[in-house]
Amino acid sequence: MSDPFTAQRRRLMDRRAFLSTSAAAALSSCSVLKSSLKPGGPRFSQPLPRAGVFSKLDATAPGGIDLYIERRTLAIDGYPGGAVCINGSVPGPVIHMREGKEALIRVHNRMSESTSIHWHGLLLPYDMDGVPGISFPGIAAGQTFTYRYDVRQNGTYWYHSHTGVQEQLGHYGQLIIEPAGSDPVEYDREFSVVLSDWTFEDPHKVLHKLKTMEGYYNFQRPTLENYDDQMRATRKSFGEVLAERWGWRKMRMDPTDLADVTSETYTYLMNGQSPYENWTALVEPGERVRLRIVNASAMTYYDFRIAGLPMTVVQADGQNVKPTETDELRIAVAETFDVIVTVPSEGGAFTLFAETMDRSGYTRGTLTTDRAVQAEVPERRERPMLTMMDMGMVMGAEHGGASMDGMDGMADSSASTKGDDHSSHTGASVAAGAAGMDSMPGMSTDPASTTARGGALPTQGLPDRIVHGPDHHGPGSITMAQSAYRQLDDPGSGLGGDGWRVLTYGQLRCLETPRDRRAPTREVDLHLTGNMRRYIWGFDGKKWSESEMFRFVYSERLRINMFNDTMMTHPIHLHGMWMDLYTGGDYADNPRKHTVSVQPSELLTVDITVDAPGQWAFHCHLLYHMDMGMFRTIAVVRSLEGGPIHVAS
Repeated sequence: MSDPFTAQRRRLMDRRAFLSTSAAAALSSCSVLKSSLKPGGPRFSQPLPRAGVFSKLDATAPGGIDLYIERRTLAIDGYPGGAVCINGSVPGPVIHMREGKEALIRVHNRMSESTSIHWHGLLLPYDMDGVPGISFPGIAAGQTFTYRYDVRQNGTYWYHSHTGVQEQLGHYGQLIIEPAGSDPVEYDREFSVVLSDWTFEDPHKVLHKLKTMEGYYNFQRPTLENYDDQMRATRKSFGEVLAERWGWRKMRMDPTDLADVTSETYTYLMNGQSPYENWTALVEPGERVRLRIVNASAMTYYDFRIAGLPMTVVQADGQNVKPTETDELRIAVAETFDVIVTVPSEGGAFTLFAETMDRSGYTRGTLTTDRAVQAEVPERRERPMLTMMDMGMVMGAEHGGASMDGMDGMADSSASTKGDDHSSHTGASVAAGAAGMDSMPGMSTDPASTTARGGALPTQGLPDRIVHGPDHHGPGSITMAQSAYRQLDDPGSGLGGDGWRVLTYGQLRCLETPRDRRAPTREVDLHLTGNMRRYIWGFDGKKWSESEMFRFVYSERLRINMFNDTMMTHPIHLHGMWMDLYTGGDYADNPRKHTVSVQPSELLTVDITVDAPGQWAFHCHLLYHMDMGMFRTIAVVRSLEGGPIHVAS
């Protein structure tokens, strides 16, 4: 097998720079320098501290802990990288806490710029949430901020900067909260597995490139040269492939746009180490090993599996779930999963393989009973391509859907709605759409699905599909889908076709029913919108700078129906409160999530207990999408006409 790291290292070079003679010369010199350095050998005149060497701290121990934020140069994949470090490391220390105690954390900013720490998934007072401009001013250069809050939960979480692009530069780490009582999960040994992405480019330049050229980092697009590859992969004729490409062209879209940023600039890390460095965990034969997996990436979805070992999922987003055995799981940016694996009695070595969703790269580690023994790295799979189903084009009359001939109206909506203000347009609401849609098989037409008038909304039998075109969200949105549909049992693009079991949201069931499972009494339809050509992202066609605050009424149960009108998959995160994910089964079993992954053309529903006064963030956790506008401020109010309730009132 060829060297699996050669291609990834080669992609560090910016191909488009070859359009410029001077840039080509500079990159050529850089390439010669890198190629002269033997992989694994010394690369600096003096050794640099290496990424992936991090400590463990207990924030609920007497006296608390101190975190020091500073810029340092670390050896990342063997090359010098300018990082934002926490206590000198990337990732930062693994912070332990114990449920029922008080956390005390002093954060010292040693940089010349402001910073912050957000405690992702934790329930705490909003002024401890760590979002500059919403919950506090930020931590100014040279200043110290003290976080102090009661720990009200247990499980696996993480923390990261909510300032600028510092998260992309290494400002993140894992949180482990021990339960106050007994842990329902039995295991012999545990390891943190922090997945992330790293670029040697300035992240601001990465964002600039995305703004100035659509698909800047996407070198996997269909071309004249790869018709044969596509015909073989899809088992379609030349004419069928040609027709499909023409359909995508009419929509001004690309079926390979699964990721905005790829291995053309990214190096993928596991616990701060590259695939070449191979993070290794030493275990004993027969042990039950708990892996606490966090996706701390800025932009990368991972498909995670352990070659030769099944995994039992026992926790999702810090919440215990009924154990589910699987072979692979897709972990969105900001999600966490805890899995149990049993080491065979005869021992051995097993590769922890995290392949990017677009298949452009991967990271890996090794679980082994002998540090001298490594397992083979699995072959990467062919990169998936989006389909008309991903665009809401339900093929075939049996689905009541459209054919390829119906795509003419799927182009940039700004051409027909530019200048119009349709910010209040919600497309087809789930409740209203349930009536009059009897031509759509699978669509609920039960009157109980209509919007509650002072009463409770239904908790089962919600519509499986909603026709929700045309789009009226202005230049901030390109209309994608003719319908949105539930995808709870869909593992995602590129998964499920090889015989492996893949975890889906539809399989998640909470281990114990949370205290508040009232039916919601109010619902809001929310469209996830974007214009890839202009790199604009938002909700309901508006960027954060153009939007008003969402108002959640204190103590209500609120339903949000999310419609993904884009061709990208988005991890949506709500601060300060849980989202109960509708999975179509017993309402008491619905899992709780702090981050939900919404696939293209997906209709996804969450119910929320609004029990946290103050102002909170609600956003896509793809860093550059959030920065470009897919962000809203939540105001928890006493009435829909009022302002935010102060945390102390």
